Amino acid sequence: MAEASSSAPASPAKGKVRTRTRSSRPNYRDIHRFPLPVTIHPVPPVIPHNPLSLISVALSYLSFLISPPRQEVYTAYFDLATSSVHVTDERTIKALWQMGFFGKGNLSRSEPSWLEREKKRRGLLGGSTSEEATRKRRTERRELKLERARVERLMVEERLKAEAAARESGASSPVPADGSPATSISIEKFSVKKAMEAKYQRNRQQAMQNGNAAPTTDVTNSPNGKSVRFSPVVQEKEAAPRSMMMLISTWKTFFLVYCLGALRVVDRETNAVIPTSSLFSLLCHHSHYPPRLPSAVLQPDDPFLVSYAVYHHFRSLGWVVRSGVKFGTDYLLYNRGPVFSHAEFAVIIVPSYEHPYWTETQERRDHVAQKQDRSWWWLHCVNRVQAQVKKSLVIVYVQVPPPAASFDDIGAVLGRYRVREFLLRRWIPNRSRD
Repeated sequence: MAEASSSAPASPAKGKVRTRTRSSRPNYRDIHRFPLPVTIHPVPPVIPHNPLSLISVALSYLSFLISPPRQEVYTAYFDLATSSVHVTDERTIKALWQMGFFGKGNLSRSEPSWLEREKKRRGLLGGSTSEEATRKRRTERRELKLERARVERLMVEERLKAEAAARESGASSPVPADGSPATSISIEKFSVKKAMEAKYQRNRQQAMQNGNAAPTTDVTNSPNGKSVRFSPVVQEKEAAPRSMMMLISTWKTFFLVYCLGALRVVDRETNAVIPTSSLFSLLCHHSHYPPRLPSAVLQPDDPFLVSYAVYHHFRSLGWVVRSGVKFGTDYLLYNRGPVFSHAEFAVIIVPSYEHPYWTETQERRDHVAQKQDRSWWWLHCVNRVQAQVKKSLVIVYVQVPPPAASFDDIGAVLGRYRVREFLLRRWIPNRSRD
């Protein structure tokens, strides 16, 4: 048997594969491991055929009696000017967001991360925030599209020049056999890195042509590549420190106060804690614009009552409820939270007046018709938006009871409301022919 020749041509050396380093994502499973800001004392299960399980249960109750778990109660402030609740303590903001996704930070997208971005801008903190990652990704995508359009425009110009030269010389247009344009620009797969390198080279050549001018201190490069010149007044305002604050909507506030007991609302002027019954009346009066007087009689179809009944319903079922104003709805329902996945359902609240009380007089019938005045065009538009963002539209009918004699018993008032859910899907003819 002849030996294989060792003089076989060697395979070409493969280039080194460059891996794109990415910053590690936070461990959201550990950060948001508590679904609500409450302290839970677990009790061991009782196993009938194991007498030792009774001892573990007894020890658990004994430890609970000796050192009961401490329930943390956070503090928020009610602002009469904006009819909203503000949280200014950094520890409270972090706790409410991590345990249940309550609130929304000012100067932020959804997660209250403005303080981290401000510290990073001043060089006090490393790493990157979600807003910076999104801004960088959008900038890279824009640069990629601009570079691709520039190369395509150059290809078209060279093709037109070649065709013009061929017509002047009387020859046919130089078109290869495969039909591709005969240009000196090679078509290659575009990438973000190549687009950024091409832009860097163009800017460098332009800077060399214009001369090495020293940059001024009042010129700042914006994310879109333009130079922005700020006045001294704007620079002074930009350098001034701004306080971090989180906004909590009225229905989330009352859920934290009334159902969980994890929050207390303080009047900013008197610095006194607002009782739950007074807070209930205050939030109902401030659900209108302008706010109603404290002496006004509460109505059963008050916007706060109807909205809170739906919020309480879905929160009790384990859904994370967020505002849906971005998609033209009342609520958005998340399975675990906005950091894990997108919202699956969008909720539209419609008050329902089925009790005979609302049809006794003509004035009440006109009031009901005004509250339920919605057209099919409106419903079609809302449903079309949810279909584009891949969300299912849920219409929630809240049965409004007749007026109560007293609103002092909050549990009795909320127990009179009934919630019905209807899932609405958009009918597409080419998918529903069978």
